[in-house]
Amino acid sequence: MKKIIITGTSRGIGHELALQFAHAGHQVLALSRNISQTLLGQENITCLSVDISKEEELVQVNDFLFSTWKNVDAVIHNAGRLLLKPFAETTSEEFENIYKVNVFGVANLTRICLPYLQKGSHVVTISSMGGIQGSMKFAGLSAYSSSKGAVITLSELLAEECKEQGIAFNVLALGSVQTEMLAEAFPGYQAPITASEMANYIFDFTLNGNKYFNGKVLQVSSTTP
Repeated sequence: MKKIIITGTSRGIGHELALQFAHAGHQVLALSRNISQTLLGQENITCLSVDISKEEELVQVNDFLFSTWKNVDAVIHNAGRLLLKPFAETTSEEFENIYKVNVFGVANLTRICLPYLQKGSHVVTISSMGGIQGSMKFAGLSAYSSSKGAVITLSELLAEECKEQGIAFNVLALGSVQTEMLAEAFPGYQAPITASEMANYIFDFTLNGNKYFNGKVLQVSSTTP
């Protein structure tokens, strides 16, 4: 039985992951701004209403870990914010708000979790093919895609810093998955993979991927976008 922290659990892939881990007997700390009513009351799931873009709200996570869990086996940085807007029309505040969730939220939550991670722990960051250098880029996603590139480099650096402790950091750069966020970015586009199907892959990778990878970026994409 593992203790797994998952962000962005109110919908999509994060929601499916929380259910899969809980049904498999693992303990889940589900973090999201809006708590899914489906997850409330589920065995093995603890829900916290946390906006990861606000550092002061992440104190709740530290309090829970200190008083209840004491250690963490895996963290899945799944929460993300997307803005579809031409760069020239994007304000500095809008650009910063994307980074507050997609980059600073990942960094701040990881910093909180570090004292509770141990040898064999696995931190998985969900990035995007848009953050991969040299991949096809799409107009209007400058803030989103650049932020997803930033967390790739952050994860590589953390893997180096924590390798002596036996803590693995890896990134999954996802292609198109049929979620609400995809529908916002590409209205009318139908992805070949459902949120549940992608959650199956991430579930297995979180539990086993650190046996084979550390500091790596795996491109999980069968289509473009």
